[in-house]
Amino acid sequence: MPDTRALRNRFVDAPGSLGERMRVARWERFRRCFPGIEGMRVVDLGGTADMWLRAPLRAKHVHLINLEEHPAELPDWITAEVADVTAPEVAAALGSYDVVFSNSTIEHVGGHSQRQKFVAAVETLAPLHWVQTPYRYFPVEPHFVAPGFQFLPLAARARLVRRWPLVHSRPGTPEEGMNAVINIELLTRTEMRYLFPGSELLSERVAGVTKSLIAVRAERAERDRGRGASAAG
Repeated sequence: MPDTRALRNRFVDAPGSLGERMRVARWERFRRCFPGIEGMRVVDLGGTADMWLRAPLRAKHVHLINLEEHPAELPDWITAEVADVTAPEVAAALGSYDVVFSNSTIEHVGGHSQRQKFVAAVETLAPLHWVQTPYRYFPVEPHFVAPGFQFLPLAARARLVRRWPLVHSRPGTPEEGMNAVINIELLTRTEMRYLFPGSELLSERVAGVTKSLIAVRAERAERDRGRGASAAG
């Protein structure tokens, strides 16, 4: 039997993999949207220190919010806490930042009402944002690297995830299988436009097919709106 971790790495995690090339391209696009990122304070909803340490850019400061524990040792430009940002009191206590960054998190928060709370936190925390999510209609479900997986009935997904060779961590029991899939709800273009009506919606494509969607309110767009307002005045 092939080493399934090595097989997954070839597609997703390893240097030179399709996933890694996509991540590098995403960072470059992020830099173009936020050319002043080196002087900006970022709050990252759902991110990890490792992602920022591997990034080809560096913000002035990054504050990580995640439900998972963070490393004990962090560089002085990264801080972190374990919290649920969909709780309004959590977002209210965080203060303000220059930009909200979130990568593949909004599809995990648990239903439409929770996504609305997530978006409310994005709007509360900073005037600018970059919120990326995998596109529901890309042929390969990205979390499990499985073609058409997202279109299967929930019970079928819970069973398949226990056997599929490209799963990152294979569940051992039926309950673990269900837990692995039940709170992943990939979003459509219509849903993202509904949730972020004042943002530009960008597409990431592979071979011409949309793989991810990104809701962006960026420095450049803010300046353009300001010039338009001045001209109108």
